[in-house]
Amino acid sequence: MENTKTLNKTIDKKTIKDKTYKKLGFTYLDTADIVVRLKKVLANYQVHYHKLRKYHWNVEGPDFFELHEEFEKDYKDVMQKTDEIAERIRVFGLKPMMNMKDSIELSNIKETKKELSGIAMVREILSDYEIIHDDLLAALKVSLDTGDSATELMLNRFIADLEKRNWMYTSWCK
Repeated sequence: MENTKTLNKTIDKKTIKDKTYKKLGFTYLDTADIVVRLKKVLANYQVHYHKLRKYHWNVEGPDFFELHEEFEKDYKDVMQKTDEIAERIRVFGLKPMMNMKDSIELSNIKETKKELSGIAMVREILSDYEIIHDDLLAALKVSLDTGDSATELMLNRFIADLEKRNWMYTSWCK
């Protein structure tokens, strides 16, 4: 019981700010900044997801079996992450974008138009990771500045996952 009291005092002092308008303890402007960043991350993940599906279906060559499986793991993971991000946006009372046109316009990740080799697909994924990583960090900064610990935890997990996949694909390319 004493540990819970100590924990609550620590949380109150370090992560919760006094707010005049309360919506989960955040002002409208606080949530607007977070949601803008989350929508950007969501758009990047949505375009990245579709690229991964395309690569999964179209990879050819001696690395087919390995890459086919890895791309499937990746798109399933990204699908889960897009759902988490969209639900986090809903927590703040706003709606995530639902059409590809808006996602493509907002995303810094671009679709690939031409056929790629397996290694070129992996390099394209690594390029996407840099974009996603930058936007995750920007969203994390806003969540830290706002004191939004739930979004912070989600984004930190996404960053750790991305960094591990980046290491694995980078190692595979050598």
